[in-house]
Amino acid sequence: MPENKTLHSICRWTFHAGKGGFVPADIRPQWAAENFDTTDFVRLVKDKVSPRLPNHIQLGIELHYDNEYNENNAVDIADALFDTGIYLAMITPGAHLHFAYGGIASLDAKEREAAEKYGERSVELVYGPLRKAWHPDADKAPSLVIWNGSFGYDIATVFIKQMYQNLKESMAKLCHFEQTLGGNLYFAIEPKPNEGHPVMLIPTVASALLFWRRVEEEFGISREKKGVNKEIGHSEMIGLDPVYDTVEELDNRAMFHTHLNSQGYNDGIILGGPAKYDIDHGVRINGMNVAIAGLMQQAGYQRWKGHDMQVRPYDSTEQGIDRVVRSILSWEACEEAARELNVGQLLAHLTARNTAKAEDMMRAAVARADGFFNKMYV
Repeated sequence: MPENKTLHSICRWTFHAGKGGFVPADIRPQWAAENFDTTDFVRLVKDKVSPRLPNHIQLGIELHYDNEYNENNAVDIADALFDTGIYLAMITPGAHLHFAYGGIASLDAKEREAAEKYGERSVELVYGPLRKAWHPDADKAPSLVIWNGSFGYDIATVFIKQMYQNLKESMAKLCHFEQTLGGNLYFAIEPKPNEGHPVMLIPTVASALLFWRRVEEEFGISREKKGVNKEIGHSEMIGLDPVYDTVEELDNRAMFHTHLNSQGYNDGIILGGPAKYDIDHGVRINGMNVAIAGLMQQAGYQRWKGHDMQVRPYDSTEQGIDRVVRSILSWEACEEAARELNVGQLLAHLTARNTAKAEDMMRAAVARADGFFNKMYV
């Protein structure tokens, strides 16, 4: 196991009463909004999740503005985090809850202006009352993740280009604004192919990397601390390879936050995969994740590893908590298997075209990861 602390972050939005729609909205009444606020969530993480994890794991939390943190509760949240020794790992503007026609990319000037101010307020609170909950190491400062279900469209017109231009301009404004407050946050775009529109403006990792390059070229925004929130499940949704996406992110020194989840198509047990909706299973133990963990280790990734996941629509609160614990331990198991992998031997097999033997090594690594999980899971 690693000697230094490894950082895992847990999402507030995982803990809800039920999704509704085609499944119950009230199956976990203890987590209904009127019974369970963000400070309750922080204490639950401290009391129910932290004791089940190895000592080398440091926990953080992830929050949306303004339904999970806002002007009314930010002080209480900061106090709860400070008292429990948990850090603020990530915040994101939940503008999709308010703006349905593009948000900061909107062709409606009033919506765009309102969405811009909304994003600024989300950042002000992080530098204000929530500042005391940051990790003391500046390299572990929170990420400002930019994902918004508003950034999309459902009609093919020539004005999609204008929406993209609006997005660049508004993001540049937000970057300038954050710089005036200190410039300490890490901006991380979270690519997604669809939801909440059929088509999104930044669907892939390559799209996000190109977006930041264009913002730098057009508006003079340095790409330092401007990158990607890695989301394994979103790569899977569009049928892309999360391993190669990892290579792109690391090669561009742009992986600033991670969401280590799964759509569930590659372990032979749970179902999902390309062309499916955002299922958000937790981390799976499989060869792909062992490879991704190894790539991140080689690159020296030391920032937050987030678990953007949904508990199952039939889970009790106890089962929901257990899913989060399992996700964290599954990633730790994949990392340990990656550390033990004889990469010299693996390269020798691949160089000699002995790919079947390379497969044997990766299969054995998965088996070892499963063993590591069993030792850690209590």
